[in-house]
Amino acid sequence: MIHKPALLMTGRTQVSLLPDGRRLHLHDGPIDLIIEAWGAAASVRSAYEAARVAFEGLLDTLCAELAILRTQARAGGTLLRGPTALRMYEAVRPFASETFITPMAAVAGSVADEVMAAMLQAAPDLARACVNNGGDIAVHLGEGERFTIGLVDRPDRPAVFARAEISAVDGVGGVATSGARGRSFSLGIADAVTVLAKSSAQADAAATVIANAVDLPDNPSILRTPACELQPDSDLQNLLVTRFVPLLSDDDIARALESGLMKARELFSRGLIHAASLHLQGQTLTTRDDAIADLKLEPMLTGESYV
Repeated sequence: MIHKPALLMTGRTQVSLLPDGRRLHLHDGPIDLIIEAWGAAASVRSAYEAARVAFEGLLDTLCAELAILRTQARAGGTLLRGPTALRMYEAVRPFASETFITPMAAVAGSVADEVMAAMLQAAPDLARACVNNGGDIAVHLGEGERFTIGLVDRPDRPAVFARAEISAVDGVGGVATSGARGRSFSLGIADAVTVLAKSSAQADAAATVIANAVDLPDNPSILRTPACELQPDSDLQNLLVTRFVPLLSDDDIARALESGLMKARELFSRGLIHAASLHLQGQTLTTRDDAIADLKLEPMLTGESYV
């Protein structure tokens, strides 16, 4: 491993090793990845080089199919061709017949998965690895390995308030968070919904769907605006996205969270997620699957490191 910062620029792409000498930073336009791998030095070097190669041109490939990616996913098939675009489509396809959703709902998680797949192809013996794309994270755990995942209840003021632990046997390959306070538009009012799933793309899509379900659709005090008025090229078009949520009563918070929890439990029963944590104005509900991370939301301990 290189133990000093290094910078490489190819076209728009920026590639650098962070000052800690362990994490790789890849940046191109709106995509910003922080990557870390554990294992033999040669394997980590191979994985980082594979990540760089996979990342090069990835944004351009997505942009070439952007018109299709911004349209409603079709349950019966797709015209998409690029590997990351196909990951996006496959992640949202289970929801295509029941709600408005486009492949863009899984873009961040799919990018993380694509880069992770390249790393593991080049270095299958990595002990652990994570690809963090703005909070949507692809994870890899070798036999006997574990990750502690830090949870935040508001992405707009990120501070870890609790933790969940996953191990290699849990089958979790991705973590994603969605909500009205995140980077993307939301149809619901959740501060944050964090999902553990088989892949980062699946977690990304499911977090979007669950966050949309955390809602009080008849509350006139919630400010909503057509997405196209805020971002003319938004894939959500004329759908009303949440812009402001007033302080809610405990009963209203409970009703909104229960609505989202019903959706989360449905997705769990369909095998689409492993677990979910839903947050709204200081209150939290979680799904439970005692076979994996129990999501007891244990308080953060000083000095712990988190994915």
